Amino acid sequence: MSSTDAAQAHAAVVFHPVKTPLERLRTAVETHEHRHGWGPSQWFETSAEDSGRAATEAALATDPAVVIVAGGDGTVRAAAEALADVATPLALVPAGTGNLLARNLGLPLNDLDRAVGAAFDGATRSIDIAVAELEDEGGVRSRALFVVMAGIGLDAEMAEHTSAVAKQRLGWLAYVQPIARSIIANRLFHLQFRIDDGHVRSARAHTVIVGNCGTLTGNLLLIPDATPDDGLLDVVMLRPKGRFGWARIGTRLTAQGIARRSRFGRRMLGFAPDLEALVYAQGRRFEVRFETPHGVELDGDSFGPIVRARITVRPEALRIRVGDDPV
Repeated sequence: MSSTDAAQAHAAVVFHPVKTPLERLRTAVETHEHRHGWGPSQWFETSAEDSGRAATEAALATDPAVVIVAGGDGTVRAAAEALADVATPLALVPAGTGNLLARNLGLPLNDLDRAVGAAFDGATRSIDIAVAELEDEGGVRSRALFVVMAGIGLDAEMAEHTSAVAKQRLGWLAYVQPIARSIIANRLFHLQFRIDDGHVRSARAHTVIVGNCGTLTGNLLLIPDATPDDGLLDVVMLRPKGRFGWARIGTRLTAQGIARRSRFGRRMLGFAPDLEALVYAQGRRFEVRFETPHGVELDGDSFGPIVRARITVRPEALRIRVGDDPV
């Protein structure tokens, strides 16, 4: 909390105008304001031109005790760019399709009042942020942060070819068509990569994921060792051989998601044989280069075709307000 006492404290709310149930959110925020003796919250709407960073910067200018972000993973990613290395915590009100950061932190997904309540009296947890430095075919470089995953291949195709309208109407089912199309084509691409200061290696893969978190929608556990506050990046390459290879990947991810729910299941995961179609690695820096341009997505936002990327981790750079009993 800021230097002001609780009687003078206020929250700032950054919200996606389409995805957010605004009236319900206003009611919940006002209820908790009165309950905790806070002043009126300040409200900041995202726009088509700004997915959340500028709105969050404007929110920070009001010196809030907490910034409540209502939207999907893309809105959260944009807000995190403004809140990185800032003392003010971010509180999540999940309102997107995947809500992967909230899911991986064990935060309420379908309980708006509980999510808002955590913003006012929850504990604070620091998590890592990943920094992606990207270069396109013309040598133009860009830089962006992400908190969940970066993807090249299937992940990027899902982000690029799934419309916002479809996601709003169908939820995660909107991804079925691009997933099926990508699996049927099963095109592998060549890449050269390096983890930390290791040797440069060559590989062929269908999809490359660099994760700060490991669980996908539907409780599919893609990266069992990923933890959002361990100071490490987790890399997984998907390189199935045909449709049966995809079936094995799907079975493994489902089994991992089920097994992680119990202590015994998590122990048994350690004895599962390696799957040739899934290759894992860990490190603090991941560098990759492609022979031809490939699309990349960061937390569900498409960043266009690139030929080179350098991804690093900033440990515990983002403060997240969580409930008293997060999973």
